[in-house]
Amino acid sequence: MALMREWVDRLNEAADAYYNGLGELMTDFEWDALFDRLKALEEETGVVLPDSPTAKVSSDSVEGRKEEHEFPALSLAKTKRVSEVAKWAEMRPVWVSWKLDGLTLVVTYDDGRLSKVVTRGDGHVGTNITHLAPGIRGIPAKVKDTGHLVVRGEAVISYADFEEFQAESQEVYANPRNLASGSLTLKDVEELKRRNLQWIPFTLVHADKEIVSWGARMDYLESIGLGAVERELIGSPNEANLDAAIGRWTEKVTGRVNPFPVDGLVICYDDTEYAKTGSVTGHHATRAGFAFKWQDEEAKTTLEEIEWSCAVASISPVAVFRPVDLEGTVVKRASLCNISECERLGIGGKGTEISVIKANKIIPKVVRVERSVGDFAVPAKCPVCGAETEVRVSDTGTKTLRCTNPECAARELRKFMRFVSKEGMDIDGLAGETIAKFVNRGWIRTPADIYRLGAHRDEIASMEGFGPKSADNIASAIEAARKRSAVNFLVSLSIPLCGPDVAKRFLGAYGTKELFAKAADAAKNAAMPKDDLFAFAEASQQSGEEVFAEIDGIGPGKSAAFVKWCADPRHVAMVEDLLNEVELEEYVAASGDGKCAGKVFVVTGDVHVFANRSELKAYVESQGGKVTGSVSKSTDFLINNDVESTSGKNKKARELGIPVISEDEFIARFK
Repeated sequence: MALMREWVDRLNEAADAYYNGLGELMTDFEWDALFDRLKALEEETGVVLPDSPTAKVSSDSVEGRKEEHEFPALSLAKTKRVSEVAKWAEMRPVWVSWKLDGLTLVVTYDDGRLSKVVTRGDGHVGTNITHLAPGIRGIPAKVKDTGHLVVRGEAVISYADFEEFQAESQEVYANPRNLASGSLTLKDVEELKRRNLQWIPFTLVHADKEIVSWGARMDYLESIGLGAVERELIGSPNEANLDAAIGRWTEKVTGRVNPFPVDGLVICYDDTEYAKTGSVTGHHATRAGFAFKWQDEEAKTTLEEIEWSCAVASISPVAVFRPVDLEGTVVKRASLCNISECERLGIGGKGTEISVIKANKIIPKVVRVERSVGDFAVPAKCPVCGAETEVRVSDTGTKTLRCTNPECAARELRKFMRFVSKEGMDIDGLAGETIAKFVNRGWIRTPADIYRLGAHRDEIASMEGFGPKSADNIASAIEAARKRSAVNFLVSLSIPLCGPDVAKRFLGAYGTKELFAKAADAAKNAAMPKDDLFAFAEASQQSGEEVFAEIDGIGPGKSAAFVKWCADPRHVAMVEDLLNEVELEEYVAASGDGKCAGKVFVVTGDVHVFANRSELKAYVESQGGKVTGSVSKSTDFLINNDVESTSGKNKKARELGIPVISEDEFIARFK
């Protein structure tokens, strides 16, 4: 009984952290293994403790008004055996879909309008978070349904968005699901939008119209303006074709075809009426469906070193070990997340024997220390800048390592990402995770270093996850980005209050060099000794309020912010260094009678006459036109060299009667 109590407490504590974004106390691999041992013990003894995770649905701790679900959200029975799924299916048509790894939300519409969004909670009572709906992609305010509609779906964050967020954020999360659940505790909708949380429906719980096929229900959701989980119908399921189908879906995971985190598959009957006839055992409806969980392939190996990787928020430990083959790929590195995780595992030094898996077929994970050798050492100096480090403990007790240098290049990742963004210098192939790797290797200290990455081409090609083709693509993208508009350049510098519109106003009045020279002169006039940089910058702000205030749309605030930024000698040096690496096309303010005056364009696909889409956009704007990102009623022309394409933008343009023209046709008409 004491052992059962210990296991229940450990599982419940880990589940609480899992569902509430509090950090990872136990891997899915470990949780499933302990859950199975607990269930076997319960079956052997006939004893089930009241708070056992085998007899309840885990709840979330999202703050807000609690609300009882109209239709209870029961959990699915789990299995790792295809034979068990085949026996359950009884040769009736079933659907295979993703078991998405995020946070379940129940969304209700009445008369076509969103009425509420509620977290799953314990399956019976959840938290009303309707106020956050505008910050979650996939939950429209209106749908094409005139009755009462209840839909259950998963709020998830893609691997790419998670990596991007981790690269530029001051917060640390163990995985996308942890970030997704933690994001729903936010109160700021705009901050929630920045995290790219997406809701994907996985079942239609109720509709006023009768639809008895699960597949038809998913089709209906898509027809009324909602999304639906990816799915495949197995008409006559048996062990052989189910095993083949599961194999196909597994390949989508291991090949990273599916962009979202999943922790298994869901198999459900197409006949929704038959699915309702099963009994309810604990919190499981026997015919509601099966959650198929993969058998994790485990390998033992030896730790070679702990590598410390720097990002905006922390310096994270990474296990580098003797290569092993897992799920068909060679694995030699796995993130250890933070100091607390290393302590929990009992990680030692070089020679420590460890067991590794690929969690959910994707993420390399150290799950156990078989034999610890030596001591786990926390570095006293930052591996990027050499400054002292410090260990910080969060409110939840998680220990992370931080660099104490506020000017450390690793803490400038957000600015580097702004520099390479579409609005900035538009350098393809340099996502936040890639930049972080180059910063950690000491190749990027300032934005100008990005243009000097060619010197590391062979080293990039030999890095894990890259190769010669990736290295060449990065080099080509960097070379292409040596010629950009002055507007892109100004935006790329992360100058406060200086977005594209403000940049155009500055550059419409002054050339690039003249603009910076004028700001520098204003900074020099600041009546403050230069040895107090902060006070000097503040004085520069005050003296700079009127320098550019005469420019329409600038005013004293934006003028002062620009001058204050230019007062920092480090910024001046950075601009001078960059101007030696790039060639800028000066911005010419649009005239009222330009060839594109009053017209709104959308550009999609590749271009072959203009150097890139940014150059085409700059031309349109120089001729008094406007370029937007999406097709709407206000769009005059969609420019796409593949005029006959069936892409979403082409389809939308045709629906709205908007002409789709090629680049050549645009040039003939507007140049």
